[in-house]
Amino acid sequence: MNNRAGSFIWNLRQFGALAPRSRIVRLYPLEFCRPKIVYSNGSPRNLLNHFDGPMQSSVRNLFQDALFFKSGDDSQTKGVGAVTTLRVSGLLCPRRLSFDSKQSPVCDDGLKKINVNHEASVEVVCTKETKHTPVSWRKLSQECNSLSDVLDTFSETPTFPSSNYFSAMWTIAKRMSEDQKRFEKQLMFNHPAFTQLCEQMMREAKIMYYDHVLFSLHAIVKLGVPQNTLLVQTLLRVAQERINECDEKCLSVLSAVLEAMEPCKNVDVLRAGLRILVDQQIWKIERVFTLQTVMRSIGKDAPISLKRKLEMKAVRELDNFSVLNSQHMFEALASMDHRSAALLNECSKTVVGNIHGCPIKMLINIVQSCRDLRYHNLDLFNGIADYVAATFDMCKMKHVLFLLILFENLAFRHAALMDLFMKKVVEEPGFLDVKRLVSILHVYSSLNHLHRSQTQEFLNVMASALTGCLHHISSENLLNAVCSFCLMNHFPLAAIHQLLQQDLIDELLKSDNKERNVHKLHTLAACLKLDDVPHQKAVDLALPASPSTPLYPSAKVAEVLSSLLGRGNFSENVQLPHNYYIDFEIRMDSNRSQVLPLSDVNVVTSATDIQRLAVLCVPRSTYCLGLTHPRGFLAMKMRHLKAMGFHVILVNNWEMEKLEMKDAVTSLKSEIFSTETPSTADVNFQSTC
Repeated sequence: MNNRAGSFIWNLRQFGALAPRSRIVRLYPLEFCRPKIVYSNGSPRNLLNHFDGPMQSSVRNLFQDALFFKSGDDSQTKGVGAVTTLRVSGLLCPRRLSFDSKQSPVCDDGLKKINVNHEASVEVVCTKETKHTPVSWRKLSQECNSLSDVLDTFSETPTFPSSNYFSAMWTIAKRMSEDQKRFEKQLMFNHPAFTQLCEQMMREAKIMYYDHVLFSLHAIVKLGVPQNTLLVQTLLRVAQERINECDEKCLSVLSAVLEAMEPCKNVDVLRAGLRILVDQQIWKIERVFTLQTVMRSIGKDAPISLKRKLEMKAVRELDNFSVLNSQHMFEALASMDHRSAALLNECSKTVVGNIHGCPIKMLINIVQSCRDLRYHNLDLFNGIADYVAATFDMCKMKHVLFLLILFENLAFRHAALMDLFMKKVVEEPGFLDVKRLVSILHVYSSLNHLHRSQTQEFLNVMASALTGCLHHISSENLLNAVCSFCLMNHFPLAAIHQLLQQDLIDELLKSDNKERNVHKLHTLAACLKLDDVPHQKAVDLALPASPSTPLYPSAKVAEVLSSLLGRGNFSENVQLPHNYYIDFEIRMDSNRSQVLPLSDVNVVTSATDIQRLAVLCVPRSTYCLGLTHPRGFLAMKMRHLKAMGFHVILVNNWEMEKLEMKDAVTSLKSEIFSTETPSTADVNFQSTC
């Protein structure tokens, strides 16, 4: 018994020589606890650079899940003894760890015996393949021209750590075009050494440095390795276990990894750990780039307290923001769905002041983030639109169109840029496919924008393009395009005839967007009845009733009208044909000098002696941003009310609410009793077409 105990103690001493001389275990408040190793001699990265040297903590990690039993002679000898290794499988390491990349992973459930000479050092544990000097990923990426070249290098002389090969492959892939990248990735997956590299990566995951694990995971995801593979899930679990090893550099890489991955159980757990870690270390973050990367990755469902902490930290760092930092702050705030007026306003000033040379893709990202955050800044939008208009000839049409679509979402109308784009479409009609055609029509009709000198030519080109694609356009796209033409008071007969076919109508009424389609079909029917459309006056569409949308007249305006005209001299919430509502109706004589009481209207013998006034109380959203230019549906409603014999008066709700009663009465009185004919050129140009 004493001999066996002595033999066991001897074995422990031999492996104790491989362990670090000094070790401190630090417990963190997170659920993930890892021992922090303090090295008394040398750099902790000696293991990565000089593998022939004495084994440090990585060897301890290598054997931490194994039990060792001395067998053979009971006495302590200096010969070769057989050590039996009992492997304990774990979730993070489904195969026994080994540095030999050419050796198949251990899959048997039995015991594996290896011979160990207590006088030998690392050579007994490390195979000869791992004793080559590691090749840096930078050198690999410079020497190799393809992903397969990196894998060939690995198959010839595999070295530790395997993260260098993945990082090199991703660096090379970034230099390729999309088509070349797609082809090279397919070759990578079919390469015989790729599976071997993945297996070695899983074996080494627990012993390599944490930043190497994260760099590898980021490269693997970017290279297109499926997220549900054992390799990716293993690295995610290792990242979870060792999250307390994060320094600022690792925090940045981990955030970038999570930003690139789809939600799943392991990703969600890792993101939760990241949030806790960031909450603890937020005031220690020194680089603005790291802060913004974290903001992009914590998710929109992060606690509001954490979002506000990140906002406060960013506000404190405003003086350290570069121009690029200011440009990226919009996307960072949009990624976590947090609108910070202080940050957005300051970054907007920087963007506008340094806009020259800014790529249009960056400008698109900024505007898209403003849309997502519901942030409206006229100076920013005008600055971006002015710059794009000035550099219009150097911009791609598809980028300008995307920018215009985003501006339409924000109700922003920049006349100069829209005129330039309209002229370009007329010059290059080949740019128009179905998707672009429908989008352009929607933008120009929604913002109620047409240019006097080229309106008819532009509409003819768009109508011709629509006619040319009638044989393959979907019913909903056709409806959207025709409805946009109707808003612009233009009616392409070929498209309308096809849309009015009963089978297309039935298809539209059976779609998932039935309610929206019914509304647009009613709009088409109203235009065919009220506008000057040739050969369409007798068309009657059998459509379901459109859901009524009655208005709620402003109480302030009702009080002003009562004070000005008397309670019985106007009507409220009046319903008209074609599902139109008006807030207030006033009837006056033809000279608009006298208001006619509603009870006395029938006394008037001729309808020409009556002037009907429609008072519409409109919110800001019915105008283009920062302008009194009506948007598409309001402009069409004004045109149709005029066709029904009304004189339209627009009352801005937000302005009326600010006025005192006396001033409000004076303002509305001047509108009602005015004998001047309002100019329609600026507010509703379609009505003059």
